[in-house]
Amino acid sequence: VVVVGVAGAGPAAAGTTDTEAAMPGAAAKNADGARVRFDRWTTWADFRCGESDGVLPLPGPRLGVVLAEPAGTTSYTDPYLNTTAEYEYATWTSPIQRLDFGATQLTAHWNADTPVGTFLKVELLAAMEDGHRDTWVMGIWAHDDSEIDRTSVNGQSNAYGEIDTDTWNAETGHSMRSYQLRLTLLRRTGSRVTPRVWQIGATASMVPARTTVPASTPGPATGITLAVKPYAQNVHSGQYVQYGGGGEAWCSPTSTEMVVEFWGKGPTKEQLAWVDPSYADPSVDEAARYSYDYGYQGTGNWPFTCAYAASYGLDAMVVRLNSLTELEVLVAAGFPVVTSQSFTLAENGYYASDGHLWCVIGFTDTGDVIVNDPASNSDSDVYTVYPRRMFETVWLRTDYTKADGTPGSGSGGVAYLIKPHDKALPAVVDPRNPSWPSEHWG
Repeated sequence: VVVVGVAGAGPAAAGTTDTEAAMPGAAAKNADGARVRFDRWTTWADFRCGESDGVLPLPGPRLGVVLAEPAGTTSYTDPYLNTTAEYEYATWTSPIQRLDFGATQLTAHWNADTPVGTFLKVELLAAMEDGHRDTWVMGIWAHDDSEIDRTSVNGQSNAYGEIDTDTWNAETGHSMRSYQLRLTLLRRTGSRVTPRVWQIGATASMVPARTTVPASTPGPATGITLAVKPYAQNVHSGQYVQYGGGGEAWCSPTSTEMVVEFWGKGPTKEQLAWVDPSYADPSVDEAARYSYDYGYQGTGNWPFTCAYAASYGLDAMVVRLNSLTELEVLVAAGFPVVTSQSFTLAENGYYASDGHLWCVIGFTDTGDVIVNDPASNSDSDVYTVYPRRMFETVWLRTDYTKADGTPGSGSGGVAYLIKPHDKALPAVVDPRNPSWPSEHWG
C-alpha cells in the first residue's frame, strides 16, 4: 500500500518537528483532537501500485495514466444536454488507504486533460467502522462543455453517509476507516483520443464541531506580501448568469484565477474569444464557465475549481489545513492560498456570507491576514486586511450562529493549494496530520 502524504512508514511518533520548533506559539497537535490526512497519486510508481483495467501508467514525470485498452463500453446520457452516446472506458483503482482514525468527511481532487469527446468519473469506495462498504460518485468531469456538462451527482445518501456536492459526509454515529478512489476514463467508442490524469487524491478528515479555535501567535509569514494580481468579482455582476448567477456569485473562480495568473498561467486570447470584448478581466469569466458545476448550479465546487486551475499545467489540490500557522508556512514559502469561510456582518465588518472564498497573499508586521477579497466593486479595492483573530475563527470553525439566530456552518480549514509541479512545498507542520503532500513533486 502506498500512503502518499504521510511522513515515514506509519504514524509519526509524538514530538516536535523542526518546522514546529521554529515557530513560536505553533501547536503540534490539534487541541480538539481533529485529524486530517492528505493522500495523492501522481508518479508512475504511484499509478503502478493501483489496480488497472485498461489504463496505462505512462513512465516519466507527471504523465499520469491514459486509456489504453478499453475494459468495456457503456452509454452515458448527459442530463443537461439531453444527449446519449456510447463510450469506451477503462478504470484505475487506488490501493486501500487505511486510516488510523475514523474519518467523517472526505473531499477528492483530480488534475487531468480531457480532449473533446472524453471525460472522467471519480468514485469513493468507502469502508465503514462496522465493515459496511459503499461506492459514492465524487464527480463527473470534463474541461470542455460542448459534449459533456461536468456535474456533481445529487441524491446520494443512506444511513452511513451522504454526498454534499463535492464532499462525502458521514452520518452521525458512523465513520470511515479505509477508502479507495476509483478513476474511470471514458472516450467516444471508436475514438483514439484519451483523457489523461496526472494527479488524483483526497483529504480525509475528522474535525469535531467547533465554534472557535485557540488563538495563534504570528509566525514565519509576518511582513510578507505576495504579488498576486487582484480581481474583483463584482466587476462581472450580471455577466453570463447561466454560470451560477453571474459575477456576484463567482468568489471561487475569481480567487482561483488570481493564483493561476500569479504562476504565469491563464487562458489564451483564442480561448477568451467567446467572452464579450467589452467585459473587463475576461479570464474571470473563463474561470467561472469552466469550473461551473451543472448539478450544483454554481461555481463553488471545490475539486471542479481545482481541476480548472490544473488545466493550465498546474498541480491543484483541495486541502484542509490544521491551523493558521500552517497557512503562514505556505505563504512564507511563496504560495498564495485560497481559503473558504463563513461569517456574519458583525464579524467581517463589510458584509456577511454563508460561504465565501478569498485569496490569502500575506501577513502584516503584526500578524494580521492580508487577502485579495474578490467581493469588491473594483480591482483596486480587492486588497483587504482582516484581523488575525477574526480570520482564524471564521475559517477554522465548523459551526456558528448567524445574525438571525439560525445555525451556520464553516469549512473547518478547507483551502485550495495551487502550484507549479516543480516548485517544492515546505515540509508538513504536523506529520501526524499531514494536510498537504509530504513529498515535493513526482
